[in-house]
Amino acid sequence: MRYLVAMIFLSVSATTLAQGKQLHDANCMQCHASLTDGKANSLYTRDKRGVKSLEGLNKRVANCAIAADVNWTPEQQKQVVEYLNSEFYKF
Repeated sequence: MRYLVAMIFLSVSATTLAQGKQLHDANCMQCHASLTDGKANSLYTRDKRGVKSLEGLNKRVANCAIAADVNWTPEQQKQVVEYLNSEFYKF
């Protein structure tokens, strides 16, 4: 039974991450690429990145969503945060 619960959790988690990546790539990459000479993900991996905590990441994603004029639901915003945290930040 524990194995089944773990598998369900991992499936949901993988789906959430995939959805977060899709939302991020569709709505964030163009602006980020324009700021970094085409290296959009370098914003997340630079030494002096501004985001220092999960709370800060949530705030940054919310502010960027406003700036990009995307109308994400709270669930979609959470998916983007979870994707970024899993892929780059690891808080």
